[in-house]
Amino acid sequence: MKIAVLNGSPRKGNTAAMVDAFAEGAKEAGHEVEILHVGKMKIGGCLGCEYCHGKGEGKCVQKDDMEKVMPAYLEADMIVYASPVYYFDVTAQLSAAMQRVYAIGKPAAAKKAALLLSSGSAGTHSGAITTYKDMLGYMGIEDAGIFTAAGDENKSEAKLAEIRAFAKAL
Repeated sequence: MKIAVLNGSPRKGNTAAMVDAFAEGAKEAGHEVEILHVGKMKIGGCLGCEYCHGKGEGKCVQKDDMEKVMPAYLEADMIVYASPVYYFDVTAQLSAAMQRVYAIGKPAAAKKAALLLSSGSAGTHSGAITTYKDMLGYMGIEDAGIFTAAGDENKSEAKLAEIRAFAKAL
């Protein structure tokens, strides 16, 4: 299976540890994993201009780093969204990458998705989870799993082993 991981963190920290654990488990199971560091990319928000649905024929009018992400949306069998939760939702960078899929309507090949969230505080994940679930429901993509870490759970061997095992079982 071809898996695209969209890491929304602009720095290497707790989310990166979750992404690395997932990638390790998935690769061990024989899956092809591509990690896209969207948190460090320049991706503008959707302009709502409808160019993509007219003259653009599925291509966005904006020429930015989303051009590096769109092939993953078109080719991956599974999309994994990973983000720190700084203030009750995924990072703005990941949110932009998620919303810009509007240009093509939905990931072309993806049948599954997963969500990895890290936070310094418990009780802050629900906004990101709701957005993720609503988006998958709209696109008809199966939720394969949601993994959250807060406080001391971040980078804990127990949490990373849980994520590794999940990815290995895909």
